[in-house]
Formats: sequence, C-alpha cells, structure tokens
Amino acid sequence: MRVYLSRWVCLDVESNIRRLHEEAAEASRLGAGLCVFPEIFLHGYAQGADAARVRDDFASASAAHPGTAFVFGSFTEQRRNRMTVWQAGRQLAFYDKVHLFDPNRERQIWDPGDRYVAVRAAGWTWGLINCNDVRFPEQARALRLRARCEALVVVGWWPWRRDQIWETLMRARAYENGVFVLGCCVAASEYQGERFAGAGNHVFDPLGKPVQTSDDHIYELDKAALASVLVDPLETSTPVDLVEILPRDVAPSS
Repeated sequence: MRVYLSRWVCLDVESNIRRLHEEAAEASRLGAGLCVFPEIFLHGYAQGADAARVRDDFASASAAHPGTAFVFGSFTEQRRNRMTVWQAGRQLAFYDKVHLFDPNRERQIWDPGDRYVAVRAAGWTWGLINCNDVRFPEQARALRLRARCEALVVVGWWPWRRDQIWETLMRARAYENGVFVLGCCVAASEYQGERFAGAGNHVFDPLGKPVQTSDDHIYELDKAALASVLVDPLETSTPVDLVEILPRDVAPSS
C-alpha cells in the first residue's frame, strides 16, 4: 500500500485550493492509494472558507483521480472541525474532532463530535484521529478493538516546538495497538496574521518503528507487519467494567 502525506504550507484560501488540486494530481501520478492532508489546511484558525465551496473542491479533486482515496484533513462545517474521506467524487465518511484543544480556544470555534469513526478505503480499515485526539489512548484502542482498524490516520496543526510530543504520542499509539499510524501535520502557515511553524510528518509501523520515505511524501505500508506484533490487543485485551475506589484509610487485603 502506497500512501502520500502532504507537506502543506497554508497560504490564503484561494491559493490553498489551487494547491489542493495540484497535490491531488501529484499523489495520483505517484500511484498512491491514499492521500492525506492536514488539519484545517485550507483556512487555519484565522481565515474563513465557505463549506459548500470546499465540498465542491473535494468532490472534483477526488473525481479527477478515482484510483486514490483522500483524507482531506479537516475544515469547519456546522461548527465542527470535520475530517472527510473521499473517493471518486463521493464522500465515504466524516469525523468531527471529539477532543478539542482548550489552549487554542477551540471550544469557542467548534462544538465537539460525539463519536469515533473508522472507514474502509483502498483495501484497508483506517481510524480517523484529529490532532489533540492523539493524546487520548482510549480513542485509538476503541478504533482498533471495535472497528479492527489496521491503521490510524492522524491529521494535525501541531507546533514544531512540540514535535517530540507529537511523534512520541503517535509512536505509542502504534506500538500499544499493533497498528500503523500515519501523522500528517501542517508544515507551516504563511498567511498574514497567522505565521506558524508546524511539526513533522511521521509514519510508524505496528512495532513503533519509523517507516522511511525517499521523498518526504510517499510511504510504503506492508500489511504483513501487522502479524509481527508481540502483544496483539485483538487477542489479549480484557474488558473491565468497574473501577473500585477505596477510601484512603482502607488498604486492600493481601
């Protein structure tokens, strides 16, 4: 499986939309089965974009390259930070970011989603995770156990100064769940009034090892790696329904 991760520099909305179509064509030319763009890549926090216009461009870009599935990062729609997955001009799934990031005042911009989402595309089952969601291991575990995801797609608007945290969290989600994790972060914003240096793109295999790239865009994923994990949560997880809280002055019996 070949995936293409965008290294995206956010400019003004019109420039971004032109670049969207250029990168979609490039991913298709390189034979990618999946192409991923980062969080809020068309408008960032500071700009607005008409949701209907954005949808039209997602539809036309994916229709022009029907052999590639597209995770179009996210955009603002119905007061949600919304990831969408498209192929051949049709939306396959959408996911609204559940864990909004309070330091960026995201709750003033968006309402949180109320469900986790996985999607079947290009012969794989992908779990959808948006930026701050990656801090919550229960989301990744639910996607692995309940949807049997083989890979998690994480999109982000994450700062370069905290790249180590971004990388560490994704590596942990890969290793603890025995899945591939693809992290696609905005590289930078050069829009006036919102200058921003973004973190890196990272891909980890189910053993938590980095998947190498020859051109900083294309990564090759081999499903055989899913069988090499030391502890498979699909086989060994045990549901726990009750947590008992003991008074501080009561010690557990030995």
